[in-house]
Amino acid sequence: MIGTTRSYLANHILGVSEGHTAILRLVGVGYRATVEPTAITVKPEYTGQQFVSLKVGYTHPIELGVPMGVKASTPLPTRILLEGINKEVVNSFAASIRRWRVPEPYKGKGIFVNEETIKLTAKKIK
Repeated sequence: MIGTTRSYLANHILGVSEGHTAILRLVGVGYRATVEPTAITVKPEYTGQQFVSLKVGYTHPIELGVPMGVKASTPLPTRILLEGINKEVVNSFAASIRRWRVPEPYKGKGIFVNEETIKLTAKKIK
């Protein structure tokens, strides 16, 4: 319990002084992301909420509301930068984005979080 409390305090101090970041890479043909002030399919939870719009191979764009206290930006169409004070909120939002396209081991396509890598599997030959 002492180690957990120390870790929480260290994360909060680091979050206030420097901030926590999560970088998401979208790997795949036609995978794109944008940050928009309004959404078509989702209603805002609070005033001024931004939405991350993902185009990752579905017939419709996926719109996710950015939680309060997290700032989202897209320096490139295939990169999402999440910044915030609370490490738990930043990483849980990154995980909810990643859940839409988990990296698959055959072609290496998907959404990767924070320099994540996967080992590609060889195709089965009969």
